[in-house]
Amino acid sequence: MRKLVLLLGLLTTFSMVVNSKELSINYVPPENLASDSHAYFVDLLTLALEKTRNIDGDFTLKPLAFHMVQSRAIQELAKGNKVDVYWTMTSLAREKKLLPIRVPLLKGLFGYRIFLIREEDRQKFASINSLDELKLLVAGQGSDWPDTKILRANGFDVVGITDYDSIFPMLQRRRVDFVPRGISEPWGEVKRHQDKNLIVEETIMLQYPAPMYFFVNQENTALSERIEKGLNIAIEDGSFEKLFLSHPGSSEILAKANIENRKIFRLNNPVLPPETPINNKKFWISVD
Repeated sequence: MRKLVLLLGLLTTFSMVVNSKELSINYVPPENLASDSHAYFVDLLTLALEKTRNIDGDFTLKPLAFHMVQSRAIQELAKGNKVDVYWTMTSLAREKKLLPIRVPLLKGLFGYRIFLIREEDRQKFASINSLDELKLLVAGQGSDWPDTKILRANGFDVVGITDYDSIFPMLQRRRVDFVPRGISEPWGEVKRHQDKNLIVEETIMLQYPAPMYFFVNQENTALSERIEKGLNIAIEDGSFEKLFLSHPGSSEILAKANIENRKIFRLNNPVLPPETPINNKKFWISVD
């Protein structure tokens, strides 16, 4: 009987040790569950964590039961509440609130911005040949997006919009003339707002350094170190590049964007943190 009790005790202890090694990580699900671009970031995070499984233990990625808008997700992550990891464009303000993992997830592509416009304005934009001409039009952006400060600092007239979902009817109703979006974003938005007669503009592109990172709570250095270590292993062994070039959420971006046939206007980014690894060539892709 004593041996049985001892054995049960040992099994319980072993089970506790094993379970204590399993890391549970909560993330924000997309508004559209079929989003390829969102799936890319989940798959990349999974890849990074898999690279360190033998060293740092098992893990489980858990989507929350509900979607959060970006401002709330950042707030919850900063408080260490509900959200364990979030991916978004970096800025000085965000790196003060959160702990960035400075590996650009889209290899710099997120800094290439293309526009949502009204279909009837297609020719108006196609005839623009200079940055000064473009600045005569009004851009719409989320009021808390880093892009709003970037565009204003570069001389654009920008309407800051508090509610993301309000951007599209405001464009439709001519309150703004165009909405710059990350290179992976506008096609899904056009599809979700088919009733508003919006299109992806085909001839112009803005470009500024704007890496997208994984962010964690400032106190969660263990998770930060694990993800960073896994991403760098994936870069070195080629699996990051393989995922980037094969995943529908990333590989189709360049084909859709048709960059070689666009006029590219380059802007300064005054909210880019000085710690950004701009000169580390392994992190970036050149597409123009």
